[in-house]
Amino acid sequence: LNELVNNVLPRLSPKEVPPPLDGQTVWRTSHLSTHSFFYNKHVLVQSRGFKTLRSKSRRLQSAFDRPLESEGFTPSFMKGFLTRDKGIEIESLDSVLKNKNIPDGHQDAFKRGFAEGFLKAQALTQRTQDSLRRTRLILLVLLLVGLYGISKTPFISVRFRTTSGLDSAVDPVQMKNVTFEHVKGVEEAKNELQEVVEFLKNPQKFTALGGKLPKGVLLVGPPGTGKTLLARAVAGEADVPFYYASGSEFDEMFVGVGASRIRNLFREAKANAPCVIFIDELDSVGGKRIESPMHPYSRQTINQLLAEMDGFKTNEGVIIIGATNFPEALDNALIRPGRFDMQVTVPKPDVKGRTEILKWYLRKIKVDPASIIARGTVGFSGADLENLVNQAALKAAVDGKDMVTIKDLEFAKDKILMGPERRSAEIDKKNKIITAYHESGHAIVAYYTKDAMPINKATIMPRGPSLGHVSMLPENDRWSETRSQLLAQMDVSMGGRVAEEIIFGNENITTGASSDFDSATKIAKMMVTRFGMCEKLGVMTYTDMTEQSPETQAAVEHEVRVLLKDSYERAKALLKSHTKEHKNLADALLMYETLDAKEIQLVLEAVKEEWTQFVIVSWPEFANSPHRC
Repeated sequence: LNELVNNVLPRLSPKEVPPPLDGQTVWRTSHLSTHSFFYNKHVLVQSRGFKTLRSKSRRLQSAFDRPLESEGFTPSFMKGFLTRDKGIEIESLDSVLKNKNIPDGHQDAFKRGFAEGFLKAQALTQRTQDSLRRTRLILLVLLLVGLYGISKTPFISVRFRTTSGLDSAVDPVQMKNVTFEHVKGVEEAKNELQEVVEFLKNPQKFTALGGKLPKGVLLVGPPGTGKTLLARAVAGEADVPFYYASGSEFDEMFVGVGASRIRNLFREAKANAPCVIFIDELDSVGGKRIESPMHPYSRQTINQLLAEMDGFKTNEGVIIIGATNFPEALDNALIRPGRFDMQVTVPKPDVKGRTEILKWYLRKIKVDPASIIARGTVGFSGADLENLVNQAALKAAVDGKDMVTIKDLEFAKDKILMGPERRSAEIDKKNKIITAYHESGHAIVAYYTKDAMPINKATIMPRGPSLGHVSMLPENDRWSETRSQLLAQMDVSMGGRVAEEIIFGNENITTGASSDFDSATKIAKMMVTRFGMCEKLGVMTYTDMTEQSPETQAAVEHEVRVLLKDSYERAKALLKSHTKEHKNLADALLMYETLDAKEIQLVLEAVKEEWTQFVIVSWPEFANSPHRC
């Protein structure tokens, strides 16, 4: 300020400021404004990066003669007030003007100019703060609008609702486009669920006769049989809201989230009754309650579900449909009458059901008549049949055909049963020969064993993880199996290793029979421990072998070993008695890689001349082949 005064106003008096005395502290004048109010211009206080504070007597010994108060945890905006001089007052503006010997008229002008500048700076600061305040308000409004828009986006909102746990919004789905006409192959299940549809349409019809309305329906069956489709069809037939939830969506890492979601789901359903709540994979949330230190709060969810289904408060007009393929894991309190009043089994379709399913899926594409394919798909579920038709349609499209043929359906069936072909795999001649005799051994035993399943196809084309495969399908649906049929399956499994031992010797057997031994051992164990088909151990079942005595475990292992050994000997005797047929079938597989049931029958039953003539007619290139039989 001294320099400013000296430059702006000329010195009116030659009087100089007297020099300071020895030992007297020199103070420099520092006037403040709004911009420099909190700024320490002359750095009178040193800053240290230590967590501890120096004492008052030592803080300023190197720079000043007087101590200052410790800052402690003083905020930065207060440091200017605490570090100011509290002893000698700083010269005011009047003192400066008096020392400069400025006349009174000039002093008033100087003060007015200083005041006007200060007020303008203050007004500018106020306008800046108002502008920043308005900007922050606008940004906050935009942020809130953006979050609201994101929450209304379909995918994001569903995802948020799924993960939040405390969101009470549960959106129902209308299933007007799904009815019982879309469900094929499970007529008994549809008839059972028709009662639920009637209740949803006309509940007074049941209550007028004093009947109690059902509360829950449990759908039990293997995967892919149409349990979810049946639940959707119930809601579609009754034209009521449909609430869907998966058993794995309820519980998360936070305590109480599962129970909260159960309450929210039933609260929304009651508000929109009559309606249907479908809980898929019910065993995930309704499993048996156990004491577990790892999951001490896991029972809250199932307890809340039990209370909502049949608790103190009534639950009118809401039908709960649960689906599971593991009913043994459900809690007994959940499946008792009063909660799940009905239990509907949804099995795999029989030949009639498969025909209906195939016709339903084949109506969408151009195809030859394919009713025969239903008899060749024993054990296929509705999902398997849908996949079969889809794979056949893709094959026909790749080949540039106008319609799907039986050949395309057979190709798709082989792909599902045996795995995709690996034509790029290079198999040397030795391994091809071993594979041909191995698969021929399976086929020979299956063909000449009385109760074995008929052969569908044999191939030495690498498919999936195996180098060859013999697929077998029953002629009719099997609802149970006899002891003779189980023993025949074991014999067929042993045929591959027996063929290797007979043809190549015991020293040249391979590891290709590992999966065959697994299936044979599994059948033998089930015969002994579950089916009561062992004379020594009787009809007692042994579900958990770890709970049995060492003597019982040894007896079970002995009986299983006896069954496997007898099966191996039967397969060996059969192959030794059909050596010629075995060789002919192996040669045919080496030449043509894949044979169907009819071709295998011709190879095994025809004499050499008839077989050769059939091969020449069917495959003309065989006439000049050096591998001709």
